Amino acid sequence: MNDIRNTAPDAADGSSAASAADTGADTGSAIPTEELDRLTDDIIGALKSVYDPEIPVDIYELGLIYKIDVDDDRNVAIDMTLTAPGCPVAGEMPVWVETAVSSVSGVGDVTVQMVFDPPWDPSRMSDEARVALDFF
Repeated sequence: MNDIRNTAPDAADGSSAASAADTGADTGSAIPTEELDRLTDDIIGALKSVYDPEIPVDIYELGLIYKIDVDDDRNVAIDMTLTAPGCPVAGEMPVWVETAVSSVSGVGDVTVQMVFDPPWDPSRMSDEARVALDFF
């Protein structure tokens, strides 16, 4: 698996922490580095197209994506959370994420797992999300 760790935006500067070094590209992946970089960028772009309907910020910038794994067959496994376990779209949002990431060219099967450990808190938001929500 190529684990794209720290995919949530860096709260300190609002930039994405994902890079080729974070994906495991240097550990013998069957996916060429350029392709893995493109997949990473495209997957993050797809995640940014999914919004929490109650919050006018995408789920990536909110810090709801905890982990993305891309295996050598280009199957993608995503761990995500919600701003609150009782979120009214808890059953729908993983499907939205799966649909968005499945649309990325070159991606195989997509699985989305809902996790609540650690619980989400506002410190996971990017600066972009903080500005959009006037959260400073």
